[in-house]
Amino acid sequence: MDKIRIIGGGPLNGEIEISGAKNAALPLMAASLLTDQPLQFDRVPALRDVSSLIKILEELGVACAYDSQQKTLKLHAAKLSGCVAPYDLVRKMRASILVLGPLVARHGEAKVSLPGGCAIGTRPVDMHIDALRELGAEIDLAEGYIYARAPQGLTGAEIHFPKSSVGATENIMMAATLARGTTVLHNAAREPEIVDLGSCLVKMGAEIKGLGTDRITIRGKSFLRGTAHAVITDRIEAGTFAIAGAMTGGTLTLKNAELDHLGALIDPLYKAGVDLAEVPGGVTVRRVNEALRGIDIMTEPYPGFPTDLQAQMMSMLTVATGAGMVTETIFENRFMHVPELIRMGADITVHGSSALVRGVKKLKGADVMATDLRASVSLVLAGLVAEGATHVHRIYHLERGYENIVGKLNGVGAKLEKLKDDSEG
Repeated sequence: MDKIRIIGGGPLNGEIEISGAKNAALPLMAASLLTDQPLQFDRVPALRDVSSLIKILEELGVACAYDSQQKTLKLHAAKLSGCVAPYDLVRKMRASILVLGPLVARHGEAKVSLPGGCAIGTRPVDMHIDALRELGAEIDLAEGYIYARAPQGLTGAEIHFPKSSVGATENIMMAATLARGTTVLHNAAREPEIVDLGSCLVKMGAEIKGLGTDRITIRGKSFLRGTAHAVITDRIEAGTFAIAGAMTGGTLTLKNAELDHLGALIDPLYKAGVDLAEVPGGVTVRRVNEALRGIDIMTEPYPGFPTDLQAQMMSMLTVATGAGMVTETIFENRFMHVPELIRMGADITVHGSSALVRGVKKLKGADVMATDLRASVSLVLAGLVAEGATHVHRIYHLERGYENIVGKLNGVGAKLEKLKDDSEG
């Protein structure tokens, strides 16, 4: 196990290059199962989740070649060698459920382990399963696996999601590209990552309308072709570093960041006293006022405030003037970072799905434990402004979603060091 030591204090100044989006790259990789022709993806981040999905795809017979220097991933599912995504591989991340739809659509059957990943909520796969049944798949759950069969292929249908779900929208959109007839997804998720996946599928020959809206229409095709596609930049990584800049002061330029994708962050940061501005090639972040102000936020599906930035925003509020309320509406267990922030001197009171954060003058460095991906980075941000040294343990969560975060932050004036964690045994 590794840990990160952070010596807090001092502003961040300079330029950080934002990587390709993990949450866009993973469904794009799963889309390789839909065609027997080669695909090439550029700007694929070197992350644990990407490595985990590569192993799953290789298990299914996909030829994978990843260049971690060039961030280029070549995938070729010329002939699938099997249809089983085993527990030992799938347990490492929830996004592995995304192979289910493409496998059933092209292979006619799939056996996929119920997924694992961060312990931030139940995130059930019911919507994936129910929608695939509506497309004509026969599905059974047994011994921790999802067994899906559609030997005669899938058939288009009207799918009404009971709530907006990124994963279910992606899974069913991919499956529908090879289904007979037309599929309409109602209450579809609208995230930029879904638009990116849909854009790639269109390049592959799919017929999709309504991307970026809550009603997506897919006209099925008999086959899809190969293509080349560049992954969009990671709006959550960009938002994380924007909040880091807000907390520490100084001026940061987030290279490749897209201000349009950060819309839900602009107003809260402005109210807190921070300016986000579009510049050629990226976005700049600078604190307008000497002190940050407390604000209220509520997480919502896109284009609302993203749940994946809630923990980071809470870290910022711990050192703001006054108080702010954070309300989480997406995942029920996403306040697991609160006890760790309190260990650093934060004043936070949780009432159900809301947390009242009263700003303190100074956080103090401490040993803290990462519990999930976004919680772990919130502790890193807290360490950047804490007095003394902060040690963040169990950073394998962090490495699932942030590429070279130590190098990127050190490049703009932070003091981080990755160390072996003897306390983990």
